[in-house]
Amino acid sequence: MRLNSPQINLLTRACMKASKSLIRDFGEIENLQVSSKAPGDFVSSADKRTEKIIVEELLKAHPEYGIITEESGIINKSNVNNRWIIDPIDGTMNFLNGIPQFAISIGYEENNEIKCGIIFNPVMNEMFLAEKGNGAYLNNSRIRVSNKKKIKDALIVTGGPKQVSKIKEKIFREYINVSNQVSNVRKFGSAALDIAYVACGRFDGYWQRELNYWDIAAGLIILKEAGGFVDFFEEERNYPLKKNILASNSHIHDELKELIIKKDIE
Repeated sequence: MRLNSPQINLLTRACMKASKSLIRDFGEIENLQVSSKAPGDFVSSADKRTEKIIVEELLKAHPEYGIITEESGIINKSNVNNRWIIDPIDGTMNFLNGIPQFAISIGYEENNEIKCGIIFNPVMNEMFLAEKGNGAYLNNSRIRVSNKKKIKDALIVTGGPKQVSKIKEKIFREYINVSNQVSNVRKFGSAALDIAYVACGRFDGYWQRELNYWDIAAGLIILKEAGGFVDFFEEERNYPLKKNILASNSHIHDELKELIIKKDIE
């Protein structure tokens, strides 16, 4: 059976409640009111509505907890020891184009460590969740990372660069370097689902630069509890909510890391 602690039950309840309107909106893509936040970065009314429902559910249970969200920013800033990290729709561009590869992602952080998390694709009805020390699950089934042992046989997933990225060329060179050494590379458009797919063995590894913390917070605990390894590289102290991430199974992790963190592709 999957996890059923109070925190997991709360996350599940918030996701299920928020997903009802999200599924309805997905069926009416052409009617969505969409405003441009920045080139290539869109926010829809569905984003805001989904976030509002999740935040209300979480604050009802823990009004004193801090919250970091994509749309609203930081709530209860003074509480840095207990925080919810929320991405109401990770994969917004997929959502806006009618592609069912997007997810609600919520992580619970305690004293700077993610303790539990949930990633839910409402269209596919796939709920990935995990809690520290209790394993990772997809719906009611326990999940584990793949057992792929050779980097040349690995199926890797990545994302980016964003339209406004200042390091596009570096990211493209990195992509070429990795793709020359692995079986294949995919770009699916949702960081949360990418890391969840590594956790359940669909992909063998994942890397991406210039992510936001809320994109992958929940995925960190899901991957770790599924037996995976996570590294953050080239972190910038001035931007603690920006992340460059590498995640994979234990067998190919070091080799994949070497392909990405190489001086000759700087």
